[in-house]
Amino acid sequence: MRYFWLFQFVCLLLICSASLPVHAQERYVLSGYVRGGAANDLLPGASVAVPALGTGVSTDAQGFYSLTLPAGRYSVAVSFLGYQTVTREVNLTKNQRQSFSLPESSSQLKEVVVEASGTLEEKLRTPQMSMERLTAREAKLLPALFGEVDILKTLQLKPGVQNGGEGTSGLFVRGGSADQNLFLLDDAVVYNPSHLFGLFSVFNSDAVQSVDLYKGGFPAQYGGRLSSVVDVKFREGSKEKFGVSGGLGLISSRLTVEGPIGKDTTGAKGSFILSGRRTYFDVFTRQINRINEGKEDYDPIPDYHFYDFNAKGNYKLGEKDQLFLTGYYGRDIFGFESPNGFNFNFTWGNTVGALRWNHVFSPRLYVNTSVSYTRYQYDITNKLDQFSFGLGSDIRDLALRTDFSYVPNDRHTVQFGATTTNHRFGVGRLQAGSNDGTVNIGSNVAYRGQEAALYASDNFKVSDKLQLDYGLRLTGFQSDSGRFGGLEPRLATRYSLTPNTTLKASYALMYQYVHLVTNSGASLPTDVWYPSRRNVKPQRSQQVATGVSFLLGDGKYLLTNEVYYKWAQNQVDFRDGAQLFVNNNLDAEFLFGRGWAYGNELYLEKKQGRTTGWIGYSLAWTQRKFLPQRGGTGINEGRAFFPTYDRRHNLTVVLLHQLSERINLSGSFVFTSGSPTTLPTGRFMIQDVFGDDITAVPVYPDRNTYRLAPYHRMDLGLVYKLRPRHGESDLTLSIYNAYNRRNPYFIYFDQIRDKETDDILRYEAKQVSLFPLIPSVTYNFKF
Repeated sequence: MRYFWLFQFVCLLLICSASLPVHAQERYVLSGYVRGGAANDLLPGASVAVPALGTGVSTDAQGFYSLTLPAGRYSVAVSFLGYQTVTREVNLTKNQRQSFSLPESSSQLKEVVVEASGTLEEKLRTPQMSMERLTAREAKLLPALFGEVDILKTLQLKPGVQNGGEGTSGLFVRGGSADQNLFLLDDAVVYNPSHLFGLFSVFNSDAVQSVDLYKGGFPAQYGGRLSSVVDVKFREGSKEKFGVSGGLGLISSRLTVEGPIGKDTTGAKGSFILSGRRTYFDVFTRQINRINEGKEDYDPIPDYHFYDFNAKGNYKLGEKDQLFLTGYYGRDIFGFESPNGFNFNFTWGNTVGALRWNHVFSPRLYVNTSVSYTRYQYDITNKLDQFSFGLGSDIRDLALRTDFSYVPNDRHTVQFGATTTNHRFGVGRLQAGSNDGTVNIGSNVAYRGQEAALYASDNFKVSDKLQLDYGLRLTGFQSDSGRFGGLEPRLATRYSLTPNTTLKASYALMYQYVHLVTNSGASLPTDVWYPSRRNVKPQRSQQVATGVSFLLGDGKYLLTNEVYYKWAQNQVDFRDGAQLFVNNNLDAEFLFGRGWAYGNELYLEKKQGRTTGWIGYSLAWTQRKFLPQRGGTGINEGRAFFPTYDRRHNLTVVLLHQLSERINLSGSFVFTSGSPTTLPTGRFMIQDVFGDDITAVPVYPDRNTYRLAPYHRMDLGLVYKLRPRHGESDLTLSIYNAYNRRNPYFIYFDQIRDKETDDILRYEAKQVSLFPLIPSVTYNFKF
């Protein structure tokens, strides 16, 4: 209860201090939305500046801005990456609503350069650090594996973000594990963001408007995970006209339909977008199986495909009210049927729905309220002769949140709100038995949990040089066997040394109340989410970061250098031989330890001109330590070790070049230190009492004392715009792993035997690699 009253006091202090008058001169509020492109989508993070006053703001996650200015006539410049800068004269004699629509810049190619977006200047002057914004427009220009554009793979090219291994789309951010990333889709949680066992993400680039990645300095409205927030916003669809777009690739096809709703003489009341895609591995594998059916010693190839469907609609109820409806449904389907009657089927996927209401009380105050439903589930069924087996798990969330934004004057932006989530954890579901009903075994393990949070924050422009973003988050969680809670302070600050040089620092404390039950280093479809309970404490972390940013070359380049240190408690792992499936006493399988991570991230970015891109380098350390517990030996006998996602060096180079109005070239290069792994240092032989059988027993050192060979790869891409009679189209060519580097996936040991005696002479390490050079081509269209 004391936390509640403390939180109320902080909220009151923030709002009261923010409401203090700053100038006696009469001032008015200029507010509105910023949209862009033919689809007229909202643009979060767009820059709205008044050059004459040297002031400006960025639009929030809903594309809304609010500026408090002295009365007068001003030139307002609005800009965003990939769009033309729009300038409008405004005579501010009263509170005004001014919305902006930015044309795309690709159709306005100049002789030498493309119009700048102004986002680098905005990055420089905001106190937010450790954050990256990516648009689907950028991602589509980069080379893609099998021609399938992947938003999460593009995020892996940013410093501080590691991938889970060759071809995976999992994220390991600043030393955090896979379950410590919060994925949001229009404010709804997505628990498994991957298709094809992690090879592709569930986010269809045709439906995505933008992606924000927070690695640190977390705003107070985000919580529930320790390492990162990936906030994905869907497009709204065109309010101008009906349109169809899509793509035909080697392994998948996509189709998107969008258009206005309720269009009349005053314009459209709303819009919609429907987007779907499907892979067709199974079409080829079934044909191969059909051709070879009946042949001797032929093993059928398993069927696999995935599909997903995205939908979003919005409708304007009036000048101050608007409704948004978002839906996602996706499934991965894996099947195998052998001639001897053995059948194996495995399906998994996400279902997401969110309804959001936006209401503007005044130019200074507006609110977003949303209700969302999320479900992730997997099901495994197996049949052999007269016996069948089924295993499954799921997690379901029903969440309600409301977020207020209040701009009392041009020096303060106050945000506050609350969220509550009802969790249902289907930890394990087992059904087995014979087809005749004589044998029947069933088990179902499920728990419930409730999670809630209150937060308040203030972005305070102390002076032209100093800006603070401070806040407090109060969180709580209860399950059937435990109650937990905590305060999460947040602080970020920016100090301008010169107009082109700023210093930044941040601090964040985070709690995580749900845990991923997995016995591997990377996220798998069979992983199970589990609540905090009496014997399973919440994870907790603190992170401090500081950095310096330079705007170079007349504003064309942004150079940043950040140093961070993160320490965490109650990190989760599992004892050796843990039973993780359909276990009524899973609490006893957990081990808890400490973790820490620190590093330096250097980043150079260019977003103007024909040639754009970035170079990122990180030098980082990550360690974990699990002391003996419950009479066991802990992990690594209680000594600290490097987890598999610890990579000392990580270098990425991304270049995009507009060769002409019709040709875009792109390339990326990645180099990372090898992944830590555990390999035997030797073997000793054990002979049975009769002397007939000899068994080789491996001897292992400490956990992860070896490293695989360094990973490096170059990808190349080309986008060639065609000139169809109607609409737009292009051919996208990609070459994955252009110089055919055989990167290590894992190591195994092969027995080398004597050809005459068949005795084992030695063991030889062999490397397994996944992807050689892979070319691909995709035809994209829009009309």
